[in-house]
Amino acid sequence: MTVKRIVFDIATNSVEEVKQFYIELFDLDIAMDQGWIATLTSGEGAQVQVSIASEGGSGTPVPDASIEVDDVNTTFDRAKSMGAKIEYNLTDEPWGVRRFFLRDPAGKLINVLMHL
Repeated sequence: MTVKRIVFDIATNSVEEVKQFYIELFDLDIAMDQGWIATLTSGEGAQVQVSIASEGGSGTPVPDASIEVDDVNTTFDRAKSMGAKIEYNLTDEPWGVRRFFLRDPAGKLINVLMHL
């Protein structure tokens, strides 16, 4: 068996607001939009990973999702300019990632990272 796709689902009553948040922050494209559900994609093939954790590292809570970007500094600045709630400031971690945590409009804790 080969896993073809894993989808990160976000429950919200504000589909449009949450959709626009992810489009604006991560430059995602709309693959499908039925009003009650929207699916966003990246133009590049994203890796599929599932992490199982007892903590988020450095004493942080386990995030609801981790999103790797190619320029975390720009994404952090964009998140701040959008007024996103930063839960863990931009940090270089001892295991070789630079990351920050934010809350999306639905309250999900998102770990945004890049490898150093």
